[in-house]
Formats: sequence, C-alpha cells, structure tokens
Amino acid sequence: MALSRRSLLAGAGLGALGLASSGALAGCSTGGTTASATGPVEGDITVLTPMYQGATGKQLLEGKLLKQFTKKHPKVNVKVDYTDYGSLNEKITTGLAGGLLPDVLMIGVGWVPPFAYKKVLAPLPASAGTKYDYQERVLAPSKYDGKLYALPVVLDARLVVYRKDHFAKAGLTSPPKDWTELRGYAKELAQHKNGKLVRAGFDPFSIDLRQCWENFLFANGGSMFDDSGRKVLFDDEAGIGALQLFLDVIKDRSADPSFVPAAGQPATIQQGRSSIMMSDTALWMNMQQQSPELIADDKIGVFVMRNKQEAMLQGGTLACVSSRSQHRAAAQALVEFLATPANVLPAAQQRGTVPSVASLRDSSYVKQNKLVDFALSNLDKSVSEGGTPAWMEIREKVKPTLQTAIVGQRTAKQAIGDLTDVAKSAIGRL
Repeated sequence: MALSRRSLLAGAGLGALGLASSGALAGCSTGGTTASATGPVEGDITVLTPMYQGATGKQLLEGKLLKQFTKKHPKVNVKVDYTDYGSLNEKITTGLAGGLLPDVLMIGVGWVPPFAYKKVLAPLPASAGTKYDYQERVLAPSKYDGKLYALPVVLDARLVVYRKDHFAKAGLTSPPKDWTELRGYAKELAQHKNGKLVRAGFDPFSIDLRQCWENFLFANGGSMFDDSGRKVLFDDEAGIGALQLFLDVIKDRSADPSFVPAAGQPATIQQGRSSIMMSDTALWMNMQQQSPELIADDKIGVFVMRNKQEAMLQGGTLACVSSRSQHRAAAQALVEFLATPANVLPAAQQRGTVPSVASLRDSSYVKQNKLVDFALSNLDKSVSEGGTPAWMEIREKVKPTLQTAIVGQRTAKQAIGDLTDVAKSAIGRL
C-alpha cells in the first residue's frame, strides 16, 4: 500500500510539527553523529531564514554580515536558504523527513518548545543568553525545559495605534482604558454613508487574526496553556470574551473584516478608513514611505491593549542550531554572531521591527521610530504565543477556527470550543 507524506512524517514522529512539502534542502547537514559545539569553527553550513527579504535584505546578510563573519572565521562557508514564514515550517519538516536539515534555523516565537521537544534543536550554552541586555520576557521564548535553545534577533510587537485628529474631533482626550470604553469609542468614531460603513471606529482585522485574538486573550487576563504545556487554558471566559469582542464591534457596525487592504497598500489607519487599529511596528516604516504627513503632523498615537491587564503580544525571529549539524561549532558561532547588537540593529531596521537587545533603545533608529521606541519601553508588558510542544500543529488551526465565528458560522463559545478540541487532540498525541 502506498504511504502518504503525512504517514511518513507521523511514522517519523514529526506529525505535530506540520505537513511537509516535496523536495529536500540541498547542501544541509545530514542525520547521524553530530559534531561538538566545542570543536573547530570550520566547515560548510547552511542557514534557513525568513528574514532579510528582498534585494536589500540579501545585500545586508550576504553583502555585509556574512562577509564580516567569514572574515573572522575564514574556514567557514555559509549558504543561505531564503523562505517566508508561510513556508518555514514545511521547509524544516521536509528537511527532517529527508534527512537533510540546515545547520542554522531562524524560527518564530513559540516554535522552540515543539522543535526542542522533538530534539531538532541543539541547546546553547546558558552564557549565550547573558552576553547582552535581554529582558527575561524576551529571552523566555528561547528556552524549553530549563535550557536555552535560541537567541532572539528581532522582535515583532503588536500595538494599538489611533488617529489623534479623529479623537480630537470626537472630543476624546485619551485612549480607552478597557474594552467597554473601546467599544464605546469605536461606535463614536465610526462613520457611515448611505447606510454603509466608510470609516471603522476600530480595526482589529488588519493584523493576523490568530495573533490579534491572542493579544486580546492576554489583555483579558487569560493564558493559552499551563506551565507544563499539556493543559489548555484559553477555553474560559478570557478566551471566549476576546473573540466575542470582535463579533460585538462587527454587530455594532463599527468594524468590518472586509476593510483589510491588499498587500502593499496603506493600512486603514493611514487611509483614514479606521480611527483605532491593531498594528505592528512596521507601520511606522510604511508611513515614512507612503504617508509621511501623518508623522510630520503628529497624527498617530499608540497604546498597549488593556482590559483586565495591559498586554503586548511579542513575536519575533530566533536563531538556533540544528541538532543534526555536522559543524555545530560553526553553526553556534553564526547564531551568536547574528544576535550581537551590532548585527541585530540593521536587521531590525531593514524590517521596521524591534531590536531584541534593550541597550539599543538609545540608537538613532529606535529614536526615530515612535512605534519601535514605544514597544521597547513596554517590554515589561509583553506576552508570547505558544507554550506547548504541540504548538506547530495547533498554530495552523487557530485562524481558520476563529474565522468561523467572524463569518457567522459559529458563536464565539462554539469556535473556542472547537479550537480547544483541536488543541487537546494535538497535545494528546505528544
């Protein structure tokens, strides 16, 4: 009988990491005996990265950073495999199934527990996490079972931005202090023409639905999983209430999921089609390029989402070493190199994201980017997704499950119940 790709992965113990696509990662380390991280820094290594996008990103990584690295370590040759976050998990699981895996993996926040649990990652020395000014909340997603497996390179914070000019015209003098005020503000700020919403009072839909709901879950005093990562905690009023708020603002006709602009187009807050919007820090860079007048006229304000508590969802990109690397010393040296403040800064600047090292707050880049500066100043309120070894399987199901409520097919309670069943099943297969 023919075996499916899913069957092969499940048989290899990789099913919880997600499905793989065909093809292998050429030029990567093979399975079998791995080298010691204390050996010589030499050999041919591959790095898989969703960062350094486009021509400018490639020039930064290959034209500058890796040239500096190989000058310091002339016996190392680095090959780069570029991808995006949508394909990253498949790339990794494909490499695992094929016995070929990059020596250095750049992965997302929440990804360390699943891959460390499956022994895909090699632990790093604890001292690597103390070299620079990392806040504990920034370093926490790089750890699993008491060990350090990755170093943070850039962070990707979720903030709430608002139009100061819209607030002023409505007589609103400060950001909403809780969801009751947020819903009231959204009604007040929304505008309709001929019975149709033309300006959303609140736009929670311009960022990924999974991440937006998680941010609201945490702001509502909730959690995703217990400390063991084996018990679902989001199936309470905190999780249901977070999703219900999205349905309420739609019902109030102060929000519309269809307002999400096409890729590359200005955000609704830039277009004046929303007054309050969930955003990431890259918005500032987009405004510099697309609508600099909003910056010049100081029309954009920012605050941390709050209801029962303040919560700022922290994503980002982490660098780690494959447990199968045949040149682990070289791979570890590259991970530590990419995570140095001097290399974190241009990486963050290229993406409009937040540098992982707190000491960089005094850099000109941070000072000139209001959203990045705000995020760095509020890292004590940061929270992260994931927290279970089953996260890679659960992660892919969050958005489509929540979407059933957004489109009216399920109630908020039913959708969260469905997601709970998905998560419990995934955890049960560990």
